[in-house]
Amino acid sequence: MPNDMQFRSEAIDTERSSRIRHSLGAAGLGAVVCSLPSNVLLLTGYWPVVGESIAIFVRDGPIILLVPEDELELAEQSFADSVETFVPETLHTMTAVCEAVKLRLADIFRKLKLQAGSIGVDSGACSEAASYVAVHLYGNELSNMLRDLLPNSTLTPVEEWIQELKAIKTTFEVARIREACAIARAAYERAAPQLHAGMTEPEAAELLRAPLSNASVPGLPIQRRSGFAFCMSGPNSAKGSAAYARTRSRTLQPTDLVMMHCNSYVDGFWTDITRTYTLEPPDEQQRRMYDAVHAARTAALSAIKPNVRAQDVDSASRKVVRDFGLGACLRHGTGHGVGFSPMSAYSVPRLHAESRDVLQEGMVFNVEPAVYIEGYGGVRHCDMVLVTPSGYELMTAFQSDLQSFVLPSGESGRETRARVAL
Repeated sequence: MPNDMQFRSEAIDTERSSRIRHSLGAAGLGAVVCSLPSNVLLLTGYWPVVGESIAIFVRDGPIILLVPEDELELAEQSFADSVETFVPETLHTMTAVCEAVKLRLADIFRKLKLQAGSIGVDSGACSEAASYVAVHLYGNELSNMLRDLLPNSTLTPVEEWIQELKAIKTTFEVARIREACAIARAAYERAAPQLHAGMTEPEAAELLRAPLSNASVPGLPIQRRSGFAFCMSGPNSAKGSAAYARTRSRTLQPTDLVMMHCNSYVDGFWTDITRTYTLEPPDEQQRRMYDAVHAARTAALSAIKPNVRAQDVDSASRKVVRDFGLGACLRHGTGHGVGFSPMSAYSVPRLHAESRDVLQEGMVFNVEPAVYIEGYGGVRHCDMVLVTPSGYELMTAFQSDLQSFVLPSGESGRETRARVAL
């Protein structure tokens, strides 16, 4: 390699870089170039802010990270060998992002002296977690630039290859997800005792959301942390099966089921967690729903271990709900892969009746059995789970037992405090 490129020696996640090199060889790829933020995170350990960064991972060479100059301080914490920058706009000049990037890529490729061969590129359908209030997506422009700059190379779509790599988390990545789970736990434990009849769904959601950014949780150094939180109460909780969560203006009532959903993140690694509460002791219908979901959760967790089919975990959970006579209240599968995204149709594994995924050690996903009764309410309990050599690790081992959250006897207060449903 030329001496005029400055390479960094402190690799944070050598486990990930080693896996990628091995996988590039197995796929017959000489290098991979990606621009989607979650893919850049996979390839370099850096989660881009505004989406303009590009990762270049050469199978028999260095890992190069190209970022806007504004992001250099954050990007230097990556495991890339070299962090290069570009400046699309200054006080006196304004250059299109693709134009500025193409100039820097041309220089980088010249120094790398990439030979003709197969180069992987992300260019297909995707689902991407928001890394900032607005995120730049290159779309087909990245492929167009590579065709111009590497005319003797063959561009190969790598969407499936990327998802397979993302499915098995490294030790470092699992640690980040644990941090995100710990932050969510602190938020739930702070928010739940403050829920009461008379407050609105936005007020309840804010109780859960605020600690995602400011709760003190010891652990790894964190650059960026926050998340999303939603509250769906009463009949709105029955709509919690939708593809997106939605907090409305409804006021919580004493007899409500209150579904609190959270997606916390730490430096690009996400969670997907739900807890459902009651504001009074559950009535017969609510208790039946709780019992069904709790039993389905137990059945699903008991089935988790390496080499088990994901559809078998889903089947174990669904059977229990049907045995409770609530099969008609099922609205979605039992879970999906989580980590590089909180939710995605492309994340592996999918705990679904038609899934062909097989559980492997290192996979992280949620287990979210739920029942929804239209016009009445819904109960969902969503946990984060890691597949271990002999079974699973419950990464969200909190607020999972009704008896543990019954209010002390003799409490009277003006407000009816929340009891956790599961």
